[in-house]
Amino acid sequence: MQAALEITAKCCQKEMEEYGACVASNPATWQQECQHLKMKVAQCTSSHPVIRKIRTDCAVEFSEFESCLRENAASPEKCSPQVVCFIACAEGVDIKNLGKAETQPT
Repeated sequence: MQAALEITAKCCQKEMEEYGACVASNPATWQQECQHLKMKVAQCTSSHPVIRKIRTDCAVEFSEFESCLRENAASPEKCSPQVVCFIACAEGVDIKNLGKAETQPT
């Protein structure tokens, strides 16, 4: 997870800051108001192999987190358990071989 956060912070800092500011400025309506900025963050991060791997391996946990945010738009702090599950999953993703040619004997 740390690697993904570092990549996101390094490569997508502007997008993350804009999205974070939008969420903070629109506590009750951020899901609607900030959707376009969320998409910009997603587009920025989706091109990096580490983030793609985490999204694939932790799709269920991330989906549960997003569902919780939709259901608790005015109180996103209620989604702390889902955040913890997603982070735990992301931290367990094996990223050591990303970017290397993976050849398996057949």
